[in-house]
Amino acid sequence: MAAGKIHFLVLMGVSGSGKTTVGKLLAKKLGWAFFDGNNYHPPEYVSRMRGGAPLKDSDRAPWLETLHDLIAACLEAGQPGILAASVLMERFRERLLTGNHGVQVVFLKGDHDLILSRMSSRKGNSLKPDMLQEQFDILEEPQDAWVVDISSPVEEITEEIIDRLRQAG
Repeated sequence: MAAGKIHFLVLMGVSGSGKTTVGKLLAKKLGWAFFDGNNYHPPEYVSRMRGGAPLKDSDRAPWLETLHDLIAACLEAGQPGILAASVLMERFRERLLTGNHGVQVVFLKGDHDLILSRMSSRKGNSLKPDMLQEQFDILEEPQDAWVVDISSPVEEITEEIIDRLRQAG
């Protein structure tokens, strides 16, 4: 892998920001693998979140380790990929990136009202809309991520990210 070249994207943001939707469309357009971070939570944690109980940092540690290793395996195999994961805190993102070069974080950013309206219309979401404010409260906006405004249509969001990838080489 060439130094500085992007081989993997981590789409992050609060629940309802479009990580999975954007990630799947990007993966299709780029021919990259897509991974939904929610699929790597143990079933008991998913049940807790659906019941309205937030996860503790100690709950997230094995999940973050699994996602870190997933990214590392893709990079080692030369398989470009996209991971959708909330990773709202800087220390979570640092854990994913440690030793994984060629990864770009993309922050899908939107305001509370827009995201609440989206969440209210979603079925099967593991996070209750009343927990959204808690996510905004703990969100540490990344300093080194590509920030993408999610008020645009999904197609435009994906094109913006693809344009940035082209510019990055």
